[in-house]
Amino acid sequence: MQLNDYSDVISRRREQVFLLLAGFFLCSMTLLNIIGITKFVQLGPMALAVGVLPYPLTFLCTDLVSELYGKRRANFMVTVGLIMNVFVILVLSIGNWLPPVSLDNQPPWQVLQLAQDISTPSGASLSGSVELYYLIYATTSGAVVASMLAYIAAQYCDVHLYHFWKKLTHGRHLWLRNNFSTLISQGVDSFMVITVTFGAVFLAGGLTLQQMLVLMGSNYLFKFCAALIDTIPLYICVHYLKRYLHAD
Repeated sequence: MQLNDYSDVISRRREQVFLLLAGFFLCSMTLLNIIGITKFVQLGPMALAVGVLPYPLTFLCTDLVSELYGKRRANFMVTVGLIMNVFVILVLSIGNWLPPVSLDNQPPWQVLQLAQDISTPSGASLSGSVELYYLIYATTSGAVVASMLAYIAAQYCDVHLYHFWKKLTHGRHLWLRNNFSTLISQGVDSFMVITVTFGAVFLAGGLTLQQMLVLMGSNYLFKFCAALIDTIPLYICVHYLKRYLHAD
C-alpha cells in the first residue's frame, strides 16, 4: 500500500469513528429532551426520569473524543449538541404556537380525556380534553430548557476537567481523569436539571424539599454508578481504537 493510500485509509477511519461517537452523543442527548420526564421509573432505590437512562453515555463519548481527538474536537461536539438543543426547543415552540384544528376534527388518538386536573413542571394546569401534543409539550418543554442549561455547564466542564487532569498527570492514569471529570460534571448536571425543571413546582408548594433532594440524589446516584462502570468500556475502547486509528 502506498503512503498516500495508507494516509487516506487512516483519515477515513478517524472520521468514521468520530461520526459514530458524535452520533451516540447526540442521540442520547436528544432522547433526554424528547422523552424527558414523561415517565419516572424505579431502579432499585432510585426514582429516575426515563430520559436520564441514556444520558451517561454522553460523558463516555466526550471522554473518548477527548482522549482520541483532543480538546478542540470534544468542544466542537459539545457545541453541536448545544445547537441541537436550541433546535429541539425551536421545533417544540413552533409546534405549540401554530394554531391547531378544532378538537372535533382531530383523530381520536390526538385528544386525551383527563380523568382529573393535573399540573405540569412548567406550572400549567391541564383539565378536560387536551391535545396529546400540548400535553407532551407542557411536560417536556421545561425539562428541555433545564437540560440545555445543565448541558452547557456539565459538558464543557467535563471536557475542561478531563484535559486538566490529563495535563496534571502527564497523560497517565486514564481512570483518574475519566472518573474525576465525569463525577464532578455529573453532579453539576444533576443539581441544575432538577432545580430548573421542578423549581416552579417546588416554589408553588407542589414538591417538598425532601422530594427535591430525593430526585437530585437519585439522579446523581445513577450517574455516579454509570460513571464508575463506564471506566471499563473506556479502557477497552481506547485500547483498540488507538490501534485501529493509529493514534498516539
